[in-house]
Amino acid sequence: MVSRREFLKGVATSGALLAFSGFQKRAEAILTNSVADLKAYGFGELFPTPAKNTGEIYLALPKGFQYNVIGKVKSRMSDGNLTPPAHDGMSTFLVKGELRIVRNHEVTGGRIPKPSAAIGTNPYDESAAGGTTTLIIDTKTNELVKDFVSLSGTLINCAGGKTPWGSWISCEETTLGKTVITTKDGQKQGGFLKPHGYCFEVPASSNSPVNPIPLKAMGRFCHEAIAVDRKSGIIYLTEDNKMAGFYRFLPNRYGRLQEGGKLQILKMKDIDNFDTRKGQKVGKSFTVTWVDIDDPDPEEADVDELAVFKQGAKKGAAVFARLEGIYSDDKGQIYFVSTSGGDNKGGQIWLYRPVNKDEGILTLIFESPDRDILDMPDNICLHPKNNLLFICEDSDYIGEGGTIDNYIRILTPNGKIADFAKNITEGFISGEFAGSTFSADGRTLFVNIQTVGVTLAVWGDWDKFRI
Repeated sequence: MVSRREFLKGVATSGALLAFSGFQKRAEAILTNSVADLKAYGFGELFPTPAKNTGEIYLALPKGFQYNVIGKVKSRMSDGNLTPPAHDGMSTFLVKGELRIVRNHEVTGGRIPKPSAAIGTNPYDESAAGGTTTLIIDTKTNELVKDFVSLSGTLINCAGGKTPWGSWISCEETTLGKTVITTKDGQKQGGFLKPHGYCFEVPASSNSPVNPIPLKAMGRFCHEAIAVDRKSGIIYLTEDNKMAGFYRFLPNRYGRLQEGGKLQILKMKDIDNFDTRKGQKVGKSFTVTWVDIDDPDPEEADVDELAVFKQGAKKGAAVFARLEGIYSDDKGQIYFVSTSGGDNKGGQIWLYRPVNKDEGILTLIFESPDRDILDMPDNICLHPKNNLLFICEDSDYIGEGGTIDNYIRILTPNGKIADFAKNITEGFISGEFAGSTFSADGRTLFVNIQTVGVTLAVWGDWDKFRI
């Protein structure tokens, strides 16, 4: 067994200290079971706060913070369509001086095709009800100016990510397709007009539904989110499954994703099929490498959502638990989340740091020691003006040890957790937060409450944060 002194020494010398400086203090708190030492004051106590523009109460926030309600489900959009439900991943863009948001809708449609289910024109598959909407926001008032469908006919658009060239990559979290399958509980699924399980690119400048082209070279699996290394153009991808892989896509040409590229999956160097889901130590680093996925779009994905992952597993790929949120910082370091990872399944946060074109360093920078500290992290984003990592919770898994409450938490540079917001929507307190994203100036945080079907614009004094 590693001694306490040896463990802390290893933490202190971790290469990931370049990104997050609080490993030793956090490790000491975990080793002494001092949960209180992991809590930061943050912006202060949370209080029920009515929306400035509607008076509705969705959030408990610190004093001095406000929010507006925009883009509610079933509200009539500027293009005449009704706002779809299941708001999920999204990001902000500046387009000719306009603040725009491209927002996913994780619509399942019962996982069966429905005639004319598409949310807008020019659908990829008219029997699928997912896609994206684009919102234009008044930066002075944080009010909605215009909204419309920008991607139609896709399925279970969970998250995605922003590219440096001004587009949103929307990801399908399913591999259902033309084949009808029967689940273990006897339910029929599939039978769609087209195969699903792909990424789709949506330029933020588009003013109508884009031509939906599946980016098949980026893999057909249960996609969650992507993050792009601005310098290299490499795209990192997460997979939301109980047995999940961490992928990267090497495009043939920078920013030209339709021209194809190579899909790879992460493996620990000299360790085959390393299981990260349990028994890990905060601060421990691994040297990792990448192996090729020979067939990123296998036909058997229609009936086996792990068809791509299994290719990687045969080559020794590492195993993660439900990889979801992911974010790239300005240095090309990649933060990503294992929603149910860790010894108590409360969640892990990992940091990948490229070393050269073939290898990198992977470090566990946080693991939830207590569900009241962090409970099943999902989408994440960094504040553009500091190193505060904002974390959406998806913790409505009571039978699996989860809490009924959902928060937006903050991981600080010194490794502590602060509470920023709590969902207190009457009748929907267990609804998950999703799609956290800041405006480029850092003034406004936009976030969704998925089951409520609402987007919120939150602002206040971001400089008053206290450790």
